[in-house]
Amino acid sequence: MQLGLCLPQLGPTAEGGKVADVARRAEEVGYDSLWVGDRLLTPETPQDLYPVGGTEEVPYPPEFTAALDPIVTLTAAAAVTSRVRLSFSTLIPTWHNALLLARSLTSLDAISEGRLELGLGTSWMRDEYEVAGVPWGERGARLDEMLDVFEKLWNDSRVEHSGRFWEIPPSSVDLRPAQVGGPPVLLGGFTQAAMTRVGSRGAGWIAIAGAPEEFEESLWQMACDAAESAGRDPGALRRETRVNTYAGMSVAETADQVREAERRGADGVHIDFAYIAGSADELLEQAEELIALLR
Repeated sequence: MQLGLCLPQLGPTAEGGKVADVARRAEEVGYDSLWVGDRLLTPETPQDLYPVGGTEEVPYPPEFTAALDPIVTLTAAAAVTSRVRLSFSTLIPTWHNALLLARSLTSLDAISEGRLELGLGTSWMRDEYEVAGVPWGERGARLDEMLDVFEKLWNDSRVEHSGRFWEIPPSSVDLRPAQVGGPPVLLGGFTQAAMTRVGSRGAGWIAIAGAPEEFEESLWQMACDAAESAGRDPGALRRETRVNTYAGMSVAETADQVREAERRGADGVHIDFAYIAGSADELLEQAEELIALLR
């Protein structure tokens, strides 16, 4: 099983000057991948609560009030590493223009010499959509069309697209990702529509540790069924699990969650220490302790 680490990006760990050091050291001690998330703002009077434990009194983790840009953060990591995969858990592409985002991601894959993976999702916070000027109800349709645009840009030198959200006139586009056909696309989500998208279009699914096993398995089966219906091999789908830490959680307890995800069939697990680390240096200490316990 592959083991990944979320870079210092949130809350008190969001020390931009430390990102490269943490990335370099994580690769040295044996991590297989480095991950970043995507947060745009933390409203004081939110329309939606954090789906993993949010309450009216504490709607979001306090770490959400500081978040480094995900693409910039991964680019810093790419520049000082040579082996680890670079991933999003998850990037919210629907806030962006499809062509501009494709250029950034294609450039990052080229700069990292083909180490990029796209973990994509549609978020759960409608406030962020309103600030980005994107209708909340269009998020699924926008993601589907964006995947269409990516596929064209990554496979053809002559590109043309006419869709509901984006128009690209006949154009020559010779910028290519290092990975033929583009970076693999992992998708997050917990609905029938999301899991159908995983099976029919994605390279795999990003789950979150802590869900009841029966529920997780039912979602995974939806993806496998969708893959079969689309004429794809369900066995080729990758299963990735995100482990979020929480206040008071020990590194040993984190290791137990990693082992549980492996027992459930995860091909990879990535851990976010931002919720218990007080700095980027402390995050790195915990990451080193964890990999020593596991390996």
